[in-house]
Amino acid sequence: MNQSKLTKQDIENVLEVIRDLYLEDSIPWVIGYSGGKDSTATVQLVWTALAQIPAEKRHKQVYVISSDTLVESPVVAAWLAQSLKKMEKVAKESDLPIEVHQLIPKIDNTFWVNVIGRGYPYPRRNMRWCTDRLKIQPTNKFVEDVISLSGEAIMVLGTRKAESSARRQRMEGYEKKRVREHLSPSTTLVNAFVFSPIEDWTSDNVWQYLMQYPNVWGQSNKELLAMYSGASADGECPLVVDTSTPSCGNSRFGCWVCTMVAEDKSMAAMIQNDEEKAWMLPLLDFRNEIGVPQEIDRSRRDFRRMDGSPTLYNGKLVHGPYTREVREHFLRRLLEVEKYIQTCGPEELKEHPLITHEELCRIRQIWLNDKHEFIDSLPKIYKEVTGKEFVDYSTVTNRYFSDKEWSILEETCKEEFPDEELLHTMCASLLDVESRYNLMTSRRGVNQQLEKIVRKCFYANEEDAESFLKQYSPADELHEQGDVSLVDEYYVQEVSPE
Repeated sequence: MNQSKLTKQDIENVLEVIRDLYLEDSIPWVIGYSGGKDSTATVQLVWTALAQIPAEKRHKQVYVISSDTLVESPVVAAWLAQSLKKMEKVAKESDLPIEVHQLIPKIDNTFWVNVIGRGYPYPRRNMRWCTDRLKIQPTNKFVEDVISLSGEAIMVLGTRKAESSARRQRMEGYEKKRVREHLSPSTTLVNAFVFSPIEDWTSDNVWQYLMQYPNVWGQSNKELLAMYSGASADGECPLVVDTSTPSCGNSRFGCWVCTMVAEDKSMAAMIQNDEEKAWMLPLLDFRNEIGVPQEIDRSRRDFRRMDGSPTLYNGKLVHGPYTREVREHFLRRLLEVEKYIQTCGPEELKEHPLITHEELCRIRQIWLNDKHEFIDSLPKIYKEVTGKEFVDYSTVTNRYFSDKEWSILEETCKEEFPDEELLHTMCASLLDVESRYNLMTSRRGVNQQLEKIVRKCFYANEEDAESFLKQYSPADELHEQGDVSLVDEYYVQEVSPE
């Protein structure tokens, strides 16, 4: 389809393809739904086609899945939750074989557990750890479960060739590998196939369809258009008269904390174009505070990798996770922004969390158990910001030491050995490990744990570590080979959770 405008026949042709493909076999369908224009058009087309098939022939299940990264823009998250709720209700009332599932990442894969809990540096071009954990893994797990039950699965996606030249090239490459008409093999999942019903549509075709055909489950397509319009810098969805005319459908918005771009233009445009969205400004400010230039971010991180060992590259240490002070600051800021939004934001966001209680509990466990920070600062920060006690019955705290002993130890180490920057960390960790083993019937492994802590804190400070490592470093050997990507990989392997 190469014409600029859709005709009724074009739409009927797509519906016919969907109906025929649905009736060909018993393979269940999984439709990816993000709430955006392309996935909305795709679900609407499939829904319409299914409704045209006699009830007795609607023999196989269609799963509509939506991935919630837990850091979606609150505006999009509220919209999506409302849409999914309506979709589930109307599908049931219409006796359509459509099941709605909202997927979330595993607790150890969430953005805040990794950034605030473990101290992962924010995602960037050469260390994009977020997409796989937050989106790909939950989706693949769901599809794999469907395949394990049915043997195969067909993924129905709203991908289009006109999105970019690279996308066109990939999709045309997949077409050559098709095992059946309209079905391309999945590149990542065995026994999974991909069906893209709007693959030949342009962005304007999508908007034309959504504006001319009301949403079948009751969500407003015009409100969706307004969201895209608000996320465009000029605030308009102009009448497209030629290829040089910008389309508001090109505006993109997703995770509000996304640092893969230098500037979040979509959120900035929303605030600029709508005075009622001024409440989003603290979100934008905090996002910018996290995503500072890498050289500034480097100063916020420990000079050692996650496992405590330093790595030298280009004469400088490759900094690892965020320090305790930075992690605590991020938590405080996040809770402050959440409180502001729940107080000053729209009514539908009064109970909307920017971080879940389960994530807070997991962060506390990581700080206490993995990082040996028996100061246990999370409940205190939570109460100072929210005015409420932090309720957590799942986390075991240190029986012998608390924030009082932490402060005494910190003050003593600074006074007696001011140049030994890691001394307090080492002493606190040794005390924490020893106290935990003291409660166990078997002390097997305690010596290895204590030795591991001493090795982590072997250096007095960054200067001492850098001086020592200039004699020899595995990462330095990689640098001499001239392969920067190997150094990145060498580092990323160490920050990935076990």
